Amino acid sequence: MMHTYLKKTAWLIPVVILILSSSCGRYTTQNNSTGNDHYSQATATPGWYNPESMDTLTVVTWNIEHFVDEFDNPYIDNDRENNPPEDIAERRSLLADALRVLNADIVVFQELESDSYLRQLAENEFPELGYEVFAALESADWYMNVVMMSRIPLGIFHSYAHVNTPLTGQTDEEGHAESQTFINNRMWTAEILVNPDYRFTLTGLHLKAGRGERNEAWRIGQIDLLREHFESLVVSNQQKNMLVVGDLNTPPGSREFNRLLGDEQPHFFDPLQGSGSFSHPSDSLFWRIDHILPNRQMEPELVPGSVKVAEPLDREQMIRISDHLPIVARFVTTDK
Repeated sequence: MMHTYLKKTAWLIPVVILILSSSCGRYTTQNNSTGNDHYSQATATPGWYNPESMDTLTVVTWNIEHFVDEFDNPYIDNDRENNPPEDIAERRSLLADALRVLNADIVVFQELESDSYLRQLAENEFPELGYEVFAALESADWYMNVVMMSRIPLGIFHSYAHVNTPLTGQTDEEGHAESQTFINNRMWTAEILVNPDYRFTLTGLHLKAGRGERNEAWRIGQIDLLREHFESLVVSNQQKNMLVVGDLNTPPGSREFNRLLGDEQPHFFDPLQGSGSFSHPSDSLFWRIDHILPNRQMEPELVPGSVKVAEPLDREQMIRISDHLPIVARFVTTDK
């Protein structure tokens, strides 16, 4: 009887194999929108966006060094925020020129005062580039923020601003474990909704600056929070595409850097590993603390050789804009 059953169902085997093989492409809905990831059920595509026009996308991260406007925020007590440098108008103009050359679909800035400032800058200086989304979770009492502008609509925006993270292994004068929430607004994760079949999470970072054990412990605490969240995000979708960008204030190979790359899913990797590429300081480059780090699931979409330290203008102009150089990467977002 079992032999008869097997004969009757044998025809199913090639059909199942055919179905599985046809659903294993890099850019299929199953690969990028499984689990709790729903592009169309609870989100709407804005009228200004045409998903079919986005077959590749370019991402840039750039620390633009104390980039403030001329308006005083009364809730921020800092002389630099109140009085922008005399050359800020020139820096704005040069930044606009550089962005036109980069022509990125998503730009993540560090040390920018606000998303309102960036929106006005885009409208006044480079409206032809077509940025529609400006997002951040700004500090209530400090002027340096991580701000994104995008031609692609967003899904859910995750903020870590109000989470207290430990300075791992550090204690205060009274022997109490140290922790902070002062700069965790400079970390966020956003869903990027490219098209119905392709999406990814983008994490923008500006981790604690400085060398030494205490600053490293500060960054480790921030990274541990990020890793915990990342690991929870992949529980429902092991194929989730993830991208981390920003000024990590730590070079490749450091304890903090390796901790962010991770030993468990998701695994991130450094496309510039071993390249000898440096991003800081722009007037005497000696290390790379700015990074674009895809996870392994996003690696097939990364255009080979596209990740690089960019100099869209000549070096002297880049130095005037910032003490950091931007990092750029391109990704394919459709199999058409």
